[in-house]
Amino acid sequence: MGEYDQIRANLEQKRAEVLTRLEQLRQDLRRPNNPDFAEQATERENDEVLDALDGAGRVELAAIGRALARIESGDYGTCAACSEPIPIKRLEVLPFSVYCVNCADKQAAR
Repeated sequence: MGEYDQIRANLEQKRAEVLTRLEQLRQDLRRPNNPDFAEQATERENDEVLDALDGAGRVELAAIGRALARIESGDYGTCAACSEPIPIKRLEVLPFSVYCVNCADKQAAR
C-alpha cells in the first residue's frame, strides 16, 4: 500500500462529490423560464449564484485533478519551490498543497 493511498482515495471521493454537485447545478440552470416576470428576476439572481458555485466547483475539480496527477507522476508530496518533502500531516489537511509550510508562507508574503 502506497504512502498516499488514503489521500488518493479521499481525493477521488471528493472528485465524485464535486462532479455530482456540478451536475445538480447545471440541471438547476437548465430549468425552464418562469412566466412570472418578478419570479424571473429572482431566478436570474439565483442563476448568478449558481454560476459562481459552478465556477468554484470547476476550480476545485481542477485542483483535485492536479493533485491526483502529481500522485501518479510521483511528484506529490514534494515542494514545488524547494523540492523538500511536504509533511504528510499537511497533505492530509491540504491535499492540494504544492508547497511546504515555509515556502507557502513565502508565497503568501508576496
